[in-house]
Amino acid sequence: MRQLIRIFLTINILCFTVVSSFATLHGTLEYTIPVDYSQINLEETDTKANLYYDLAMKNKSGNLDENITYALNLYSILCNKSPDNIFYAIRLGTLYDLIGKDRYAKGNYYRALSIDESRPEPYFYFGEFYYKRAMFKKALKMYTKAYNNGYIKHYETLYKLGDIYQKFGDTQQAQKYFKSAANIQSNVELDKKIETVNTTDCSNKVYYKR
Repeated sequence: MRQLIRIFLTINILCFTVVSSFATLHGTLEYTIPVDYSQINLEETDTKANLYYDLAMKNKSGNLDENITYALNLYSILCNKSPDNIFYAIRLGTLYDLIGKDRYAKGNYYRALSIDESRPEPYFYFGEFYYKRAMFKKALKMYTKAYNNGYIKHYETLYKLGDIYQKFGDTQQAQKYFKSAANIQSNVELDKKIETVNTTDCSNKVYYKR
């Protein structure tokens, strides 16, 4: 009987929070109803949140759908229950980034940094946010902080650093990060990048010797 009551409460909370999420995202929410977070099982909510997050990340359209909505609401609940959990804040930031809600995405990344600014994860995802928007100077700053804070063997960080330096024409730095990335995970795309950078670097050396 208690389990049925718990399920009923959880469903009602989720139904309300789904409506709240849609309304908040579209700017129509005019009131809030207090939610008793003590009735929610953290472990079960975490499992469901991860499930809907994985489904949400398959959405490439950038449009709000059911999976994104459920993931947003579940991670919002988790953040309220565990406000010092950096992982939940990052997940919320990533979900808002996915649907183009920049202010909410940045707010959650800043929240993650306020929890622990020594961790590399929030810097990396903040870098991803700026990289997607072609704001490469800001992306470079964030990826560099992720690298300095522990992501020295993180393939995506190394690749993005190399790619940005290549865009900026700094072949020496591009080579450094691309080669470090290749030591972790070699692939055709990366090999082509390294070859292009090496060719450009050789051309520049010949040009400046003239």
